[in-house]
Amino acid sequence: MRIATWNVNSVRQRLEHLLRYLREAEPDLLCLQELKCTEDAFPRAEVEAVGYNTYMLGQKTFNGVAVLSRTPAEVTYGLPGDDDDVQARYVEAVVPHGAGVVRVASIYLPNGNPVGTDKYAYKLAWIDRLLRHTRGLLALEEPLVLAGDYNVIPDPRDAKDPDAWRNDALFLPQTRDAFRRLLNLGLTDALRATTDAAGVYTFWDYQAGAWQRNNGIRIDHLLLSPQAADRLQSVVVDQHVRGWEKPSDHVPVRIDLD
Repeated sequence: MRIATWNVNSVRQRLEHLLRYLREAEPDLLCLQELKCTEDAFPRAEVEAVGYNTYMLGQKTFNGVAVLSRTPAEVTYGLPGDDDDVQARYVEAVVPHGAGVVRVASIYLPNGNPVGTDKYAYKLAWIDRLLRHTRGLLALEEPLVLAGDYNVIPDPRDAKDPDAWRNDALFLPQTRDAFRRLLNLGLTDALRATTDAAGVYTFWDYQAGAWQRNNGIRIDHLLLSPQAADRLQSVVVDQHVRGWEKPSDHVPVRIDLD
């Protein structure tokens, strides 16, 4: 089973890129973030025409997450724990696989900037909710993949210029500690299970020639339960997608499970 994640940065603007990627990579499941549209504006017919069921939680102009699946799925929308939270940042799908199921979540964790504002407090509270929910999911002892744009740079090796991010919400010690607490529940960072190498990035800013200078950061992650980690075969960061015309500032990351 191939599972990919991609912050597409406006699905309507990148529709041709999305369709191209689906045909090229052929994922069984694709988790999308930052759709920037409501359900009625999502290009459902075009996605279905290339063989995918669409499960999305949309929001006008901002946020928005989806799971695209080759097979029908049972889906839950929204991260539990705060009934007043209206931001579209979490969708969870359960799909049949072999004699059991695979559970996948598409996550768009808050950015949190500027630090010292309600936005950063919301980021930390959101991670706490994700921690509580993940504990319950791990108790199910299923193959679980929490995939998405975490807006967390886990380690200095995950940034070309770590010093430039020292005071950013993506790299503050408190942010990185929260991410480690999530991993310490028993999750595996898929990419770090396959390589310790520095210089593997998933995001390059549009400004100052960041892509051309490879001035990137790694903030898109797939976190695996023990049952999924045991089946991990490979991890690929599809960096070439950043070189397409008018690309997203993120690239897809995909894993293969046996």
